[in-house]
Amino acid sequence: MDIYMVLQEERDQFSQAEKRICDILLNDSEFAVNASIVELAERAGVSPPTVTRFCRRLSCQNFADFKVQLAKTAYVGVRYLNPEARSSGAEDVAADVVTKAQNALFLMHRSLDLQSVETAARMLVEAEMIYAFGSGGNSSMIAAELQNRLFRLGKRITTSADHSMQLMLTAAAGPKDVIIGSSFSGRNHELARTLDIAGKAGIATIALTQSGSTVASAAGVVIGVDLPEGENIYRPTSTRFAYLALIDILANLVAYLSREQSAPTLRNIKKQLVLHRDKDDSQLLGD
Repeated sequence: MDIYMVLQEERDQFSQAEKRICDILLNDSEFAVNASIVELAERAGVSPPTVTRFCRRLSCQNFADFKVQLAKTAYVGVRYLNPEARSSGAEDVAADVVTKAQNALFLMHRSLDLQSVETAARMLVEAEMIYAFGSGGNSSMIAAELQNRLFRLGKRITTSADHSMQLMLTAAAGPKDVIIGSSFSGRNHELARTLDIAGKAGIATIALTQSGSTVASAAGVVIGVDLPEGENIYRPTSTRFAYLALIDILANLVAYLSREQSAPTLRNIKKQLVLHRDKDDSQLLGD
């Protein structure tokens, strides 16, 4: 049972005394988790028996059981209970999104381990086959973008967002292949296991993830992306822009390091687009 969800959904059905208890729980979860029944009753201006009855109304046996259930659900993310207040006007939203994207790019660039980036680029150039792995909304998108950038440079690359498929592809990979994985949180234990298996089999591995994370510890080469996100739960993560820029940096380096292969492949792709779609060479480069 998610007590916080129940409190939000049933608040209007509570008595005035119960609403005061409810509001304390929703607005000051840290106090609620640590308070005794007497402390909670005093702050709400009710008696301890009222608190006990309130706990039983929430299907808890007593206050002790209520505290256990409260602690179990508090870790999910109390910032979702009282989201950061922000203007929803187009001007403010646009300024917030663009500013955060600019900050993400700046901070990523300032902290970027250029030696690791160059090492990773050379590994990708020399790879006979590249496997790009990532799961979840953001990391699977980054894996797909790796494929989108590198195939047009003449690299053989496939991608997977499925853990079982990643494991099977790793088992089928050869010693001249490279596995590159993406994990924004660094807590993708299935990806870490896959990278560890690959490393033990002598397959080169690269991780784009948080420094010092579980995924980072399993990879041969790590490009750390460690960015603050803030508390606005409504704004999409600005770290995406940093990862996309990092992919562009890697792809650009791969293109420069393999000009003899990348230039003819790019030209052939453009030729087919001109012949069958664009009719001229005025469209965007590389797409």
